[in-house]
Amino acid sequence: MNPADEATWRNRFIVMNLIRIGGTVGVILCLLLWQSDVFVEGGTILGLPLALAFLVVSFFGPKVYASRWREPPAP
Repeated sequence: MNPADEATWRNRFIVMNLIRIGGTVGVILCLLLWQSDVFVEGGTILGLPLALAFLVVSFFGPKVYASRWREPPAP
C-alpha cells in the first residue's frame, strides 16, 4: 500500500466519523430545541422530527457514504 492510498483511507475514516459526530450533535441540539428554553421560549415541536432525521443520518450516513467506494460497486 502506498502513502497515497493510506492518506485516502485515513481521510475517508475521518469523514465517516465526522458524519457520526455531526449527527449526534444535531440530535442533541434538536432535543434542546424540543424540550428546553435554550432556543425558543417553551420549546417547539419541530425539534422532534429534526432529531429523528439527524438520528437516521447518524446511523445510516456512514454506510451510504462507504458504499460509494466499494470495489466493484454494489448493484
